[in-house]
Amino acid sequence: MDTLAVTGNESTAARKPRKLTSAEPVAEMLGVKVHRVYDLARQDLIPHVKLGRQVRFDLEKVEAWLEAGGQALPGGWRQEAA
Repeated sequence: MDTLAVTGNESTAARKPRKLTSAEPVAEMLGVKVHRVYDLARQDLIPHVKLGRQVRFDLEKVEAWLEAGGQALPGGWRQEAA
């Protein structure tokens, strides 16, 4: 899971505030249904941030993840039922 951490060297005025979004814009960007985005987040396959029970996404990080080729499913595209 991706976290948004601030180191002691960064000043609050110098860093750009990040806008987190829900799964809907990410689903639209990926061309998948919203529940699939939540599945990818639960499996730690897509960058996300958990705020209590809520799951939020940084669109810049998701775009960077896509440009890097994404991440393959563990065990291939066919996942056997456990």
